Amino acid sequence: MTTRDLVLIALFAAIIVFLGIIPPITLGFVPVPITAQSMGVMLAGCILGAKRGALAYVLVILMVAVGLPVLSGGRGGLAVLAGPTAGYIAGWVVGTYVTGFIAERLVNENQGGARQMAGFFIASIVGGIGVVYLLGNLWLAFITGIGLDKAFLASLAFIPGDLIKAGIATLAARAILVGYPLLPQRA
Repeated sequence: MTTRDLVLIALFAAIIVFLGIIPPITLGFVPVPITAQSMGVMLAGCILGAKRGALAYVLVILMVAVGLPVLSGGRGGLAVLAGPTAGYIAGWVVGTYVTGFIAERLVNENQGGARQMAGFFIASIVGGIGVVYLLGNLWLAFITGIGLDKAFLASLAFIPGDLIKAGIATLAARAILVGYPLLPQRA
């Protein structure tokens, strides 16, 4: 791990925290809010890659664990990491890794723009939505006792917004790849 890698990890942790400034949207039927921070999974994975992207989220979770109010809505502390949203928060790390892993294999600078964007979009959907939902819903069903089927049904409300986030992350990752071709070099 180089100094450059550490700087990029810290930078993306700051971006993820900044995304938390956007207030969460709470839904009455599920104790999990809609937040912009979940877009960071897609951005960090597609732009930084698997290892550095996941480490950016690990850094954010460490800040939450020590009580810093860095999550959307000014949340922080160990209680958040044991509550209904804990599965989604853990899913951010795994989802970022999976997003980056897929993006590293599907996208390279020698491809055309449409193919690069398709690769980034697929990576964002699989890691940023699929993996995060899977871990989040498993934990939500366990901690609240609502049942896995109801947890997955409730998560359908998040799909439209997360597809928009995947589109934004795709455009951003493609712009970074074109504008800063040395940035995606993997750790």
